[in-house]
Amino acid sequence: MQQCLGRTEGLRMAKSSCFRAAAPKRVAAGLRSSRRTCNIVAMAVATKTVKIGTRGSPLALAQAYLTRDLLKKSFPELAEEGALEIVIIKTTGDKILNQPLADIGGKGLFTKEIDDALLSGKIDIAVHSMKDVPTYLPEGTILPCNLPREDVRDVFISPVAKDLSELPAGAVVGSASLRRQAQILAKYPHLKVENFRGNVQTRLRKLNEGACSATLLALAGLKRLDMTEHITKTLSIEEMLPAVSQGAIGIACRTDDDPSRKLLAALNHEETRLAVVCERAFLMALDGSCRTPIAGYAHKGADGQLHFSGLVATPDGTQMMRTSRVAGFNEADAVKAGDEAGKELKATGPKELFMY
Repeated sequence: MQQCLGRTEGLRMAKSSCFRAAAPKRVAAGLRSSRRTCNIVAMAVATKTVKIGTRGSPLALAQAYLTRDLLKKSFPELAEEGALEIVIIKTTGDKILNQPLADIGGKGLFTKEIDDALLSGKIDIAVHSMKDVPTYLPEGTILPCNLPREDVRDVFISPVAKDLSELPAGAVVGSASLRRQAQILAKYPHLKVENFRGNVQTRLRKLNEGACSATLLALAGLKRLDMTEHITKTLSIEEMLPAVSQGAIGIACRTDDDPSRKLLAALNHEETRLAVVCERAFLMALDGSCRTPIAGYAHKGADGQLHFSGLVATPDGTQMMRTSRVAGFNEADAVKAGDEAGKELKATGPKELFMY
């Protein structure tokens, strides 16, 4: 009982009539009941503290603080001291920085430990950068909320050039993203792209120390960190198609946690969610590995329709296929558009595109 009760302050209260009245046999029976029963009891004497799980990088914390502030604004009772707590969770992806993500297991490395904490009840909601979230969520979790999306574009940062086109032959662009690598090399095959991992601050420090001539970062992250002064040039969507879900924050909770689901429903930005749903359907249909360069971007156009563009390429950029869709701006059409676009590329593209 202690493990179940320890999840809320209310359940630790010895004076709770819910437990004073329980006979030993009834308590034993309660211990054998389902987790859902435990959750129902917990809800009846729920703690005021909502625990927000996040990675510990400056960007991840900025996103967690944004979530906290939005919860306070939407629910005045959560503005009280102690009502919200941010819990930092170090993931495997944060610990291993000297290898490409593809070599150590891919995107799930940034979410697994957070998912485990969510399922165990150590946290109530989990804040993620959506482009780090695998297309398949762990059983028992749901991701019902996306915050309003930031600018999806990438930026070019360099102390020696104003644009990729100005870099000389053999110049090194630091990036851990195969998507960026493929699109850079497709246009500028004379450049070199080398693995370049770490948080935003670490990458900028390495750049200034001369580890490479330039790097590309997501504009969304720089804006959330208030570090846009480092930008040399903002790249257009046509120059650099974004990663699936780039610029989007997703918030997950347990499937059976109704109180958390209600909180997240109030924060959800439906326009962002539908765009992300389309992009993730594209990624799922392609079934590409973390070694496959894939890009996809959906948005609501001026005509009110959903507009989607996607691509898949070889890491060296020598082969690249693109597709696009226009669909109704609703969940069913968004999923269908992304799914059909992915299946089209997988069916018509050369097998080499999916061997990585």
